[in-house]
Amino acid sequence: MTNKKNIGWNFDNTYSQLPEAYFTKQNPTPVRSPQLRIFNEPLAKSLGLEAQTLQSQEGIEVFSGNNIPDGGFPLAQAYAGHQFGHFTMLGDGRAVLIGEQNTPTGERFDIQLKGAGATPYSRGGDGRATLGPMLREYIISEAMHALGIPTTRSLAVVTTGEEVMRETALPGAILTRVAASHLRVGTFEYSIRWGTDEEHQQLADYAIKRHYPAVEADENKYLSLLREVSKRQAALIAKWQLVGFIHGVMNTDNMTISGETIDYGPCAFMDEYDPETVFSSIDRQGRYAYGNQPGIGRWNLTRFAETLVPFMHEDQDQAVELAKNVLSEYADLYQQYWLDGMRAKLGLVNEERQDESLIKVLLQVMKKYNADYTNTFRALTIDQLEGMTLFASQEFKQWHEQWKDRLSRQQESKEQVQELMRKNNPSVIPRNHRVEEALEAAVEHGDYSVLKKLLDVLSKPYAYSPDQKEYCKLPAPSDRPYQTFCGT
Repeated sequence: MTNKKNIGWNFDNTYSQLPEAYFTKQNPTPVRSPQLRIFNEPLAKSLGLEAQTLQSQEGIEVFSGNNIPDGGFPLAQAYAGHQFGHFTMLGDGRAVLIGEQNTPTGERFDIQLKGAGATPYSRGGDGRATLGPMLREYIISEAMHALGIPTTRSLAVVTTGEEVMRETALPGAILTRVAASHLRVGTFEYSIRWGTDEEHQQLADYAIKRHYPAVEADENKYLSLLREVSKRQAALIAKWQLVGFIHGVMNTDNMTISGETIDYGPCAFMDEYDPETVFSSIDRQGRYAYGNQPGIGRWNLTRFAETLVPFMHEDQDQAVELAKNVLSEYADLYQQYWLDGMRAKLGLVNEERQDESLIKVLLQVMKKYNADYTNTFRALTIDQLEGMTLFASQEFKQWHEQWKDRLSRQQESKEQVQELMRKNNPSVIPRNHRVEEALEAAVEHGDYSVLKKLLDVLSKPYAYSPDQKEYCKLPAPSDRPYQTFCGT
């Protein structure tokens, strides 16, 4: 055990107080010679942890799973999920929750080791992870945080000193993930199938107490829980769409009750605007394409609603109607969040009926001319309309005049409009080729300088600083479309 006084660990493990059906007490599998490769000092400080000590051998032993801090309660969570629409039993097959950290500001966060070894839910796997995907999750999750999108975060990545066999031998690694919780829609799907009625209600009450305490006193708190989760998912997915983020694997086990983005396996950011964009190598039918994400959010919420119906009303038909009414609100909620966000991206402060049409015409023209999503809005923000085929087209010029006319009908100055646009249009995103470049340097050559520079640039996505210009450049043309793969 480590001394929490020196580092600042302050665990209070509420999940472990749920019925044992929901977890297995599980220690991480020790590793041979862990080394710290990347560490998130600002996050460590916000958690109330002593950053310098965490970077010493004492901290590395925790990040590797070789040592559990005082007060920790290591466990693997049980859950299920619909994967590409098909239900299956799952669970933490390579992750161990070591404890819930209480921060100096009174917040609570799960501290989880991803790649910490086999568990009862590993389904024949080795429970390990490789360096590339763990660094990838670190990069993307921290970029998402900087973009202002709710997300799990990354505290550290250590290499294990051991090889992991996939198609070839690869360096093993463990990611320390920080989350508001790891409660998923899939947790509830598992519970309603394999838990007792009493255990299932305990889980629902736990989710309310942990994430939505304001609804505890509501007359129908379980209906309120569905409504609150629906609101957060609508807001979250709208934020994804506004920056061109494609999750890639929106299975129900990857949808959190807290409303955070989780699991950065085959995710990527869109370059050319196209609603049909898919990067994941396993999504051959385009189920989780960029344009499908809002609808999949509702599909997943429907699976969540099914698990809460038993508590909503003693008459099941009435309970179903209550749930349907909440689910029917989701589309309007999402549309409003998205429309408000798009107005801000175009500097529109007030609302006019024709705004949605103005926005959709721009997107249609962007698709026609294969325009880069991020750089189009960046160019509009800084008023530098050059270097893209889109800007020379007659359709865009006509749209641009309509946009300027629309801006003229609001009171805000040009400077105020531009400031609003700067706050809502990132200058940089984790470009796929830049992420791959950083991963190759780190994994193949042990050079982390490229990754650290990328992280630094991505930490201030709305800065529009001179050093970001290089990171706005598009990748060289390729005969093969970019593909991402589930983390291994």
